[in-house]
Amino acid sequence: MFVATKEIEVRYAETDQMGVVYHANYLVWMELGRTALIQELGFNYAEMEKDGIISPVMDIQVSYKKPVRYGEKATIRTWIEHYDGLRIVYGYEIFTADGELSVTGESKHVCVKKDSFRPISVKKKYPDWHEAYEKAKKQSVEA
Repeated sequence: MFVATKEIEVRYAETDQMGVVYHANYLVWMELGRTALIQELGFNYAEMEKDGIISPVMDIQVSYKKPVRYGEKATIRTWIEHYDGLRIVYGYEIFTADGELSVTGESKHVCVKKDSFRPISVKKKYPDWHEAYEKAKKQSVEA
């Protein structure tokens, strides 16, 4: 399975008064993981935005297992859970520095024209990106 890995050092600003990472910050970390995955596949999301295409979150699911605290490091693992040429579902696991599972999640996206929010076919607009996602998806299925 093709999995991108990104390490995060927990900053004080990401925590609550108890020194525990505030729950919404895990969503930001998932975005960092998604960006790392896209980069490891050889693409750049910012370049797609310059073309007038964005990929908004349609749905997001998060399950909290164990807190991550200030001064620790966390590791985000990101992969393509599902891709059909239009919709993309990314899977996530976030681990504590000790390797314990902290968070699991999924985010669903679709690529749309920025000005109209009309969906586009990744296969037609970005054939190289489509091929890379198909290959990464197959690796996920074969694992």
